[in-house]
Amino acid sequence: MENRWPLERKIMVLVCTLITIIMLMVTVVYMYFERKQAQDIVGQQALTTAMTVSEIPEVKKVLITNGNASHMREIVEEIRKKSGAEFIVVGDIDGIRYSHPIQEKIGKVMVGGDNDEALVNGNSYVSMAEGSIGESVRGKTPVYSDAGDIIGIVSVGFLLSKVDSTYQEGLIGILLWLLFIFIMGVGGSLILTRNIRKDTFGLEPYQIARIYKERGAVLEAISEGVIATDQFGRVTLINQSAKDILGVTEDDIGRPIQEVLPDSDIAHVLGREEAEGQFETVYQDHQLVVRYKRVGEDGRYGGKVASFQRRSEIQELISTLSEVQQYSHDLRAQTHEYTNKLYAISGWLQLGRINKALNFIHEETGQQKTYERVLFEQIHDPTIQAILIGKLSKASEKKINFILDETSSIEYEWPQKAASPLVTIIGNIIDNAFEAVSGQAHPEVQVYTTDMADDLIIEVTDNGKGIPPDLLERIHEQGFSTKVGKDRGFGMALVQASLRELNGSLEVSSDEREGTIVTIYIPKGGGAR
Repeated sequence: MENRWPLERKIMVLVCTLITIIMLMVTVVYMYFERKQAQDIVGQQALTTAMTVSEIPEVKKVLITNGNASHMREIVEEIRKKSGAEFIVVGDIDGIRYSHPIQEKIGKVMVGGDNDEALVNGNSYVSMAEGSIGESVRGKTPVYSDAGDIIGIVSVGFLLSKVDSTYQEGLIGILLWLLFIFIMGVGGSLILTRNIRKDTFGLEPYQIARIYKERGAVLEAISEGVIATDQFGRVTLINQSAKDILGVTEDDIGRPIQEVLPDSDIAHVLGREEAEGQFETVYQDHQLVVRYKRVGEDGRYGGKVASFQRRSEIQELISTLSEVQQYSHDLRAQTHEYTNKLYAISGWLQLGRINKALNFIHEETGQQKTYERVLFEQIHDPTIQAILIGKLSKASEKKINFILDETSSIEYEWPQKAASPLVTIIGNIIDNAFEAVSGQAHPEVQVYTTDMADDLIIEVTDNGKGIPPDLLERIHEQGFSTKVGKDRGFGMALVQASLRELNGSLEVSSDEREGTIVTIYIPKGGGAR
């Protein structure tokens, strides 16, 4: 299995990396602006000091007279010590030093190359240059005579290394705060991961992604329609079967259920918190069996899920299963009947009634051969063969004279997907005929099949009591039946549904004296949709 990091580790690494990057960016930005601010403050201090020194009369006197500068140096040195400057240099118009904290440098030319702005243009300014004692922040200003002429320059400097040390002291405090923030971030990420794990039921993201994909596959694979709403009645999920049955689309997700399915029982129940269980309803001419399930979130109402399918599909499945069970029962009955016949033949032989036994055998085998010839030589579709064989056995058990017309024939072999609709159609029609003749003195049901043209035609005739004319138009209604009892009225509705599936049709003619004829037409080219 692929080695994956757990969610806690991923969040911890991402949060720690993010906090570290932010801390580095904050530190760099702080250092840049704090250093620049410190340099600006020191530069202004240097410039102010230089301008103050340039106004001292003793400084002007020495520069004008080129006299003894010892007294001036004492004054300037005292100011330097009090201001904390690294140097205060007084130079003449040629840049020759008259004062300097290092005695050996007095009388030499000032270095740095940044004097012209003051000596030539007469401006006061702050500069940063490499001097004789190191890189420094300097404040420079010209010295004017009483006549307004430039007679010299004053340069006050603070070493850059000392300037940097002032803001670095504040940097330690910032780093301590950043460390505190880092620890808080790690703690917060731990709390966050635990809350996320709780909300995701302890599942990792890749597990949630897999469950989401599996859920989508399951919802699309099932034949039942599924629609879900949240606690506010908005649609959150619709599968393909629900779209087909209800006529909704993917665009309806997020809309209120009352707008998606207006004036429907489904919308009414999904919009209520209380109702659960299984109900029947009708939506757009579809009779549906709907199951509702409440969704809970920590004991609170979180929405509802409805799964549903057409009642005809459920009834068709039940009918198909019943047919299989009936075929099994009919085979057992047929076995029992033939056992009785064998006992009768055995008795006649023991009594010496050989002719009686032979005549009985010839009669049975003759009828059987006729059925076998029609079923296996003239009807080539295995589904229809199986249905008719089962009905022959059932008719024999019920003592109904079941006549399979000798001219019947089916050449076309139907595809497998049409098997279930054919079982429903033919099986229900013949069963209805059996029930119709159940009270007759000589019950008889006749079946004729052909597909010589473009349609499969099956005609089922019985000699029952027929259907009253006023009820003939209602036999296709689901729930309506001419017979008494529970669970009635679904057979013909299922027949109609299966005929629609095969693009077929049905005709019924009935007479209360002569019985009923049901004719089925199914196009061979239509097939199951």
